[in-house]
Amino acid sequence: MSEDAIETMRVKQALFLVGGKGTRLGSLTTATPKPLLEIAPNVTFLDVLIEQFSRHGFSDIILLAGHMAEQFQSRYHLRQRGGATITVVCEPEPAGTGGALHAARNHLDEWFVMANGDSYFDINLRSLTKPAAAGTVGRLALRQEKNAARFGTVEVQGQRVTAFREKQAGLEGGRLINAGVYLLNRGVVDAVSQVCSLERDVFPGLARAGQLEGRVFDGYFLDMGLPDTYQLAKRDMPGRRQRPVAFFDRDGVLNADHGYTHRVADLKWINGAREAILLLNEAGYLVIVVTNQGGIGLGLYGLAAMQAFHERMQNDLAAIGAHIDAFYHCPHHPDATTANYRHADHPDRKPNPGMILRALEEWPVRHAGSFLVGDRDSDVTAATRAGIPGYLFDGVDVFQTVSRILQDQKR
Repeated sequence: MSEDAIETMRVKQALFLVGGKGTRLGSLTTATPKPLLEIAPNVTFLDVLIEQFSRHGFSDIILLAGHMAEQFQSRYHLRQRGGATITVVCEPEPAGTGGALHAARNHLDEWFVMANGDSYFDINLRSLTKPAAAGTVGRLALRQEKNAARFGTVEVQGQRVTAFREKQAGLEGGRLINAGVYLLNRGVVDAVSQVCSLERDVFPGLARAGQLEGRVFDGYFLDMGLPDTYQLAKRDMPGRRQRPVAFFDRDGVLNADHGYTHRVADLKWINGAREAILLLNEAGYLVIVVTNQGGIGLGLYGLAAMQAFHERMQNDLAAIGAHIDAFYHCPHHPDATTANYRHADHPDRKPNPGMILRALEEWPVRHAGSFLVGDRDSDVTAATRAGIPGYLFDGVDVFQTVSRILQDQKR
């Protein structure tokens, strides 16, 4: 695959269907839309979904609203959440999931992810957005469901979706179900009318045409559309938001260190680095980079150059279905050319633990299992001062290093 192909396939847009009335929840949704029900104090179900997608690198989030749309507008419209900008698009009247997409047709990127605003699927979303085969216009996230009678089922051959089956009582054993998360091409809108259902009216035709893929994931799944599943959401999801974090130093661990490395053209991945990040993504870890960037303080390059370098890293990772959740950097240096960056011992500059401590505060981190990998003693010292284990990379293969750490944690 060419470098241009890698760059164009990094999907950044996510749409959430939040226009339903939630009638099965009874009085709970009389005055509150279903996705805005709280699962913890001041934390709505939709907040958790937005958090999940934004940390996977979706920076453009669109809420497809209808019922009580004003509540979504007042809480989210044009707000920033975790690096993502949120837009609310309102359908004038109920028009089904396809109609909601039709209403947003002028906002769509070439590729985007669409998801139900009342279900949570704990998967590596970047794996869903890996480049699609020629002729594919959509990919569904699927899962095995023991009690499939409540859901319609999906049939596949290899990765191709071949058919959909309506809900039926008496189904026994595991069946594949549509988990309500889709990768779609903008061309799908051509098959969408102003009033229709994607699931009933559009996807079956795409499947018959061989244009629809399915990818099976094994992650925690919750559809909170019933009173008992809403109670499950309140019980389970606050704890599931908490994850161990794998911290990485950048230069010399993830990419070759050329000395104040900042040019996109100089990005050369260390052996096994991308694969290690993918391994951690699939294992449910947060992956956060903490990097001294004293070259900014020294005037050797600017913030924009560093951000472009990180953007290219994310593009390369997306090509294999991986991502970094966040980058923390310290531009301060004892010899900085400007007073704002000139500090003899800034708390963020490793071996000080400031960047790690901020990340531990700002993210829902589970300390048990968290660790740092660096290539200098200052990295390990920063980790120790932050209260987490630090490991020195041996310079051979990052995937092997991380695999050993994960294996040691299981003992």
